[in-house]
Amino acid sequence: MYMYRKLYVKNWDHMKPAEKHSFLIKKGGKKRTDIKPERISEITEQVGYWRKANQIHAWMVKHVQDGKDDCEEYPVSKEQMQSLLETCQEVLDASKLVKGQVAESYTITKEGEKVPNLVDGKVIKDPAVAKKLLPTQSGFFFGGLEYNEWYLEQIQYTIGVLKEAVAEPEEFGSGEYYYQSSW
Repeated sequence: MYMYRKLYVKNWDHMKPAEKHSFLIKKGGKKRTDIKPERISEITEQVGYWRKANQIHAWMVKHVQDGKDDCEEYPVSKEQMQSLLETCQEVLDASKLVKGQVAESYTITKEGEKVPNLVDGKVIKDPAVAKKLLPTQSGFFFGGLEYNEWYLEQIQYTIGVLKEAVAEPEEFGSGEYYYQSSW
């Protein structure tokens, strides 16, 4: 799961020198001569990367992708990012971790039953708010469905990504944000 920021940085002849971007691309300290700086028109930054954060993916599918879960790239508006940020913060504020058993992995029995391998960890004492606002979702390579410390780690990470994105200064022109999943 990825969030990208794309910035248009094309230099045009009519631009004043103070308006133009400059680029220097190196690999191993050596200048890349196969990339022509005058041809660069867009820079893409990976601003977020999640693994198995199915609650975040489910939110994106519902609120950004119009219910389509197709691994395509979708634009994410500042309003959508702000909404997810507020939702994540509400879940975090309502979630208290307590000692408990968490599923570290699973074993499949001969009968095909999926049995969790439990270890000591932390679980959300009352996950009602989390279940309501950012429910987990099962699926191919989607991770666990438990409301535990790993669930909250993804929420905290998402808050960090979104705080930076919504606070982006307009000084240099804001970029456009996109979400894409892949499995």
